[in-house]
Order: sequence, then structure tokens, then C-alpha cells
Amino acid sequence: MDAAMAELPGPFLCGALLGFLCLSGLAVEVKVPTEPLSTPLGKTAELTCTYSTSVGDSFALEWSFVQPGKPISESHPILYFTNDQLYPTGSKSKRVSLLQNPPTAGVATLKLTDVHPSDTGTYLCQVNNPPDFYTNGLGLINLTVLVPPSNPLCSQSGRTSVGGSTALRCSSSEGAPKPVYNWVRLGSFPTPSPGSMVQDEVSGQLILTNLSLTSSGTYRCVATNQMGSASCELTLSVTEPSQGRVAGALIGVLLVMLLLSVAAFCLIRFHKERGKKPKETYGGSDLR
Repeated sequence: MDAAMAELPGPFLCGALLGFLCLSGLAVEVKVPTEPLSTPLGKTAELTCTYSTSVGDSFALEWSFVQPGKPISESHPILYFTNDQLYPTGSKSKRVSLLQNPPTAGVATLKLTDVHPSDTGTYLCQVNNPPDFYTNGLGLINLTVLVPPSNPLCSQSGRTSVGGSTALRCSSSEGAPKPVYNWVRLGSFPTPSPGSMVQDEVSGQLILTNLSLTSSGTYRCVATNQMGSASCELTLSVTEPSQGRVAGALIGVLLVMLLLSVAAFCLIRFHKERGKKPKETYGGSDLR
């Protein structure tokens, strides 16, 4: 048989050897869910990881974590199991454990308690069991911690006189998944016509154009995701353009009156200073 295998081509020989090892149960195979995992803030997340291998003295399990947007190469360990001992490590050490300890029966599921927003990211379940070779010794699980929207901040910019345009903005600093925003007008006043308002549910911006006096009122922004909602309010006051002109004219008149008063004060003081000028004296000998 050895002589026959020696005559086989290299690729065929490797394939035959791989198949033989698989049949012998000497392969490490890690399985994790294909769908991302979501867990509400403060709850416990179970990251399911199972494996198949012939567990021996060299068996080792490692769980590691990498933040969203970073490469897998920048992951850092959060839990080890080796030499029949469990070693939680890092900032999550007090909140991580294994569903089954020791994890030598094919279950390497990780439990993470009291999840925080910073726990959102990718978790790596890796099994090492030399001399078993690896067909798939690594599994990746994406976890999202669900957070309700924080109280949004409402703001306004633009010209709020009749015929002008203004933008109302709304934004929550926290929320996962990212909140959507909806502006509503409070009270029994008529809602602005669709042609005069444009709302962006993603950015939280409401643009009002061709303002009229009836556009005045209180507007509420509601930020919503699957965990809840939060809101803020803003009062919009639309003014007549003539009011601005009257105010400007009044300010102008006041400035002119102020200047005239200053000029009159200076003139009066000038005349008083002249009245205090000392008179000329003449010597007595000259008069004689």
C-alpha cells in the first residue's frame, strides 16, 4: 500500500491523506451562528460556539474581541481555557464566563453579563488541539448591544420672517440601532402643506419654506428605535418683515437723537468754558 501511495501524484496524495484524517476524527471544526446577535443593554448575551475534535491534553480555547470597523488582527483576548484552567482577562474579565466549564464536551459558548454599548463588536471563538489539524478552527460572531435613544437636542437656524425658510434639527447622542426621527406639530394648528416642508428621518432635519404667521407654534421631534423613543420640543415664532423694518427705523431715530444730545452737550460746555476766561488787566501808571 505504501508503494502504491508513493506512486500517486502529490495533490492526490494530500487529498487522500486529508480524507483519511477526517474519517479518523482528527480535524478541528468550529461552528457559530451565521446571523448577527443582538442583546438589549444590561442583559446577558450568550455567544454560541460548538466544536468537534478529539480533545486531548493540548486542548486550548480562546475567546477574543475586536471593536467595530477594526481588522481581526487587532483583536485582544478576553478569556482563555488551557491546562484545565479558565482565565478571564481584560476589561471584560468580571463579566465573561463559559456556559459549560470545562468546555471539553464540544460546547465553548461564552456568556457576557450586563452588556454595555462598548461590547458591540466581533467576537472570535478559536479552538486549538494539536496535533489535530484545522479545517475551520475559528468562528466569528457579531454582537450589537441594543440601546434606546438618548434625549435628543432640538435646534433651529434660518430666517423666521414671513416668506423665509428655516431648518429644525434633532439628534440623539446615543441609540443602537441608529434612531429615526419624526417631527410633528403640537396643538390644533394646521400642519404646513407638504410642499412647504421637507423632513429627513435619518438626519433628523425638518426644512420649512415660505413661512407664514400660521407656521408659528411648537414642534416636537421624536427619536425612535426598537428599544424605545425620546423627544424634544422647539417653539418657532414667525414675524412680519415690516416689524423688522420698524424696529430698524426706531433704532435709527434713537441713534440720531443720541448724537444730537451729545452735540448739544458739547456746545453748551464750550460756551461755559469761554465765559470763564480771565479778563485782561492794565497797569495803573499807564492810566495816569
